[in-house]
Amino acid sequence: MAQRTVKVTVPATSANVGAGFDSLGLALSLYNEFTFAAADRVRITPLDGSRIPLGPNNLVYRSARAVYDQLGLPLKGLAITQTNAIPMTRGLGSSSACIVAGILGANALLGGKLTAQQMLTLATAIEGHPDNVAPALLGGFVTSVYDEGQVYTVKKDIDPDLAFAAFIPDFRLLTAKARAVLPQMISHKDAVYNLSRAALATAAFCEGSYSLLRVATKDALHQQYRLPLIEGGDEVFDLAQDLGAAGVYISGAGPTIMAVVHKDDADFFDRADAALRTGSDKLRHFTLRRLLADNVGAVVE
Repeated sequence: MAQRTVKVTVPATSANVGAGFDSLGLALSLYNEFTFAAADRVRITPLDGSRIPLGPNNLVYRSARAVYDQLGLPLKGLAITQTNAIPMTRGLGSSSACIVAGILGANALLGGKLTAQQMLTLATAIEGHPDNVAPALLGGFVTSVYDEGQVYTVKKDIDPDLAFAAFIPDFRLLTAKARAVLPQMISHKDAVYNLSRAALATAAFCEGSYSLLRVATKDALHQQYRLPLIEGGDEVFDLAQDLGAAGVYISGAGPTIMAVVHKDDADFFDRADAALRTGSDKLRHFTLRRLLADNVGAVVE
């Protein structure tokens, strides 16, 4: 009998969406693909030539192993292939895609013993927060809370008339570095500032009130501290706002800058792309990628 192979496709994600630090995220039409098969040792193959760990420390394998550990089952190894279209360390959820893929792949090989909620909780425990793993698993726009070891989520499908302009730089920004610059304490004023805008962003996506996103994606907890780490990031913010984006924010920990625009706004994309090619040296480090929403989430075949 032929050995079973499981294929898992996971979308990119964009977390925080401005003020929703570690709690808001959305899924996008850019995908990593993985295959899983039982094996007597760890065999990991990158099909796109990307440089990834090839041993047991590979994040996909470690996440798969966590499923076996949770179920109390032995694991000799797995044969895993990876095709990584999501840029690494760019704030587009590449690590969350690996975590979700590993959990889904292992669970499928084991006959689906874990529920979707159990898999989301496990993914959040590995990642540390649900803002990326929740939309990667569920798709759409997701509001999440991680409370006493449990994840609570509300998903809303994203309007198909929206597009997302991802300004992706040619340099990386490690999440650890982006978190290290954040203050340990914040003022009551800043807390209220973010709470109100995170609530407004959620309402804007749920009600289709996208004119509110320019205000709702403002932030006082992380963006002002991370923006200096993104050379040219302030210019990209100004560019996107000047061209009429509904909202602009740092995607995840950065360095990608994300703008929310109308899908048919060809003028925005044409003018933004021209500005990146002909603008300042700092702007030329960015590439514009037009993405749509993914309302399905990770798929197992």
